[in-house]
Amino acid sequence: MKTRSQKLKRLVAVQRHLEQMAEADFVEMVRQREVLAETIDVVVDAMGSAHPMHRMFSGHYSSQIGRLVQKDQMLHGIQQTHEARMLTERAKADRLEENMKEARQSEDREEADNSIYDLIDQHVTGNAPASRKLDGR
Repeated sequence: MKTRSQKLKRLVAVQRHLEQMAEADFVEMVRQREVLAETIDVVVDAMGSAHPMHRMFSGHYSSQIGRLVQKDQMLHGIQQTHEARMLTERAKADRLEENMKEARQSEDREEADNSIYDLIDQHVTGNAPASRKLDGR
């Protein structure tokens, strides 16, 4: 039979795994935004270039910048969602871990109390006669 602290320990492990998954999603979103920022920088550099070829495509570049900025805003919203989820999962795991520690302490106290009660019972029953006949009265 599993104790409450053992059950909570299992839940903490599962919750920490969920936290790691949320963190991985967040990190991936940050990476995607960094790649997108680099792409925006390249397009902006091309728009500001003095090369005649780039001047011909300036309309295309400006529409592409608009799309890239819009995608960045979308990814920023998703990133915020992942960050909030990651923080929520972390808070849940921390709370479960605290509950697990409290349960373990309670179980340790109960175990110590029971061992003291067992010692008291052994002492009381060890010194008392089993019946009055053996006492010689």
